[in-house]
Amino acid sequence: MIKRFVAAAALGGALVLGLPAGASAQQTTLRVGIASADAGVLDPHLNSSTPGRGFLQWMFNGLVRIKPGELSPEFMEPDLAERWESSQDGKTWTFHLRRGVQCHGGFGEFTAEDAVFSLNRAATRDTSTFSSDYVAFDRVEAVDRYTVRITLKNTIPSLLGAVMNYAGGFQVCKAAVEQMGNEGFRRRPIGTGPFAFAEYVPQQYGRLVANDQYFRGRPQIREVMYRFIPSDAARDLAFQSGELDMIYGRQDQTWFMRTQQLPNVRVVAMQPAEMSVIHLNMSMPPLNDIRVRQAIAHAINRDQIVQLRGPNTSVTALSVVPRGYLGHNEAAPLLPPDPARARALLAEAGHPNGITIRAIHTTLPGMMSVMEGVQAQLRRAGITLEITPVEHATFHQQIRQNLSQVVHFQAARFPVADVYLTQFFHSRSIVGTPTAVTNFSHCRVADAEIDQARGETNRERAIALWRTAQEKIVREVCAVPVYEQMQLWAYRTNLDLGYELRASLNLAPPLLETTRFTR
Repeated sequence: MIKRFVAAAALGGALVLGLPAGASAQQTTLRVGIASADAGVLDPHLNSSTPGRGFLQWMFNGLVRIKPGELSPEFMEPDLAERWESSQDGKTWTFHLRRGVQCHGGFGEFTAEDAVFSLNRAATRDTSTFSSDYVAFDRVEAVDRYTVRITLKNTIPSLLGAVMNYAGGFQVCKAAVEQMGNEGFRRRPIGTGPFAFAEYVPQQYGRLVANDQYFRGRPQIREVMYRFIPSDAARDLAFQSGELDMIYGRQDQTWFMRTQQLPNVRVVAMQPAEMSVIHLNMSMPPLNDIRVRQAIAHAINRDQIVQLRGPNTSVTALSVVPRGYLGHNEAAPLLPPDPARARALLAEAGHPNGITIRAIHTTLPGMMSVMEGVQAQLRRAGITLEITPVEHATFHQQIRQNLSQVVHFQAARFPVADVYLTQFFHSRSIVGTPTAVTNFSHCRVADAEIDQARGETNRERAIALWRTAQEKIVREVCAVPVYEQMQLWAYRTNLDLGYELRASLNLAPPLLETTRFTR
């Protein structure tokens, strides 16, 4: 199988470069290189990693979607649901499904029963990483074969974000999950999207094929090869030699500028920016002392990290909620860099000779280089950061088991402050608890504001509560936001995506039925 794959890649390279082998044929296989050794679990309700989300989005739909290439909720449009409406009080939402949508693999028509199953599955902790996004759901029911009704316990500011083609909103096919079981489904995911799962070889590649029954039309790309190439140099070489058509870029300025100079190549720094945050586990000494957390915050120089990453590809973080999110507080009281003050605080806390703290960390090069930069900054303030590198999927598993004092996490979420605050800073989301999500710091100081804002029907009052929540979290130093990193992708100019790529909430360019090679 590997030999056959290599041969196919070589032929694809010939097509791109205009070599004799197949030079006159129209290319229909898209070869993508991703900066990871693996995509993780192939279940859209369990995978929250960048490599996994990019891969899975091409197989699944939501009830609604944000227009391809855009990020703001103002661009929400129909997906599996052709229309929807809500009650006047915002607690009842009704979605009317398209008829005739077919599940991959012959698992039948997608109906309201599948949508109900999908959302209930997404709301269940044992089968979903995103269950906390659905705590406001009271019930989901099939009114008839093509109508779904969602009743909320209280209004929430991001209902469409919970049912869109993202995270828990990805819709699965009930018959496939029930027939294969959750374990089987994780090895052979079944959706309704433009591409269907065909093959997966861990640490080598994933392969998708066109879904000719796709409700928007037969995809022009016939096959997608998703290659795992964690080495930036190897991935760049494969792209430059014509073995790849699209790659996830090294997230720094040098790569951006160098790749821009390649002939017939387009480089895009797209939204959303993933915010890089250093989460401090307040349940573990010495991080249970706020003076130690303040010392760490004073030791980190955000502007220096941005210079390391590159001003064309990143910006300095301003709060614990990223820029551009509804409710972002651009004036959150972040502590300024001050190594001398950091040392004084450590001495006050009883550590005149400094401290040692430990972090489990992903081997992804982009994230590792940032953590090494932070490590150097902390050292100047008398703080030794010991890093244990692990493969990316293992990193996600271990940090959710409350095993790391310090967690460096990069994330983008649906762009409303509620989602980011709830997942990373509400006590319900503390890792190691029954309702765990990604609260690695064990922060709980802003629960009241987060909960009150979720039920607030007045947008301005909700925004004020979110801003207050951010101020409380920053003063408690639950985490240190560092910078916001744009998503860098490069692809050949003969690849027509079918839209203008400005953003993708799933962190990889959407592939549509209209995506094609022009020559």
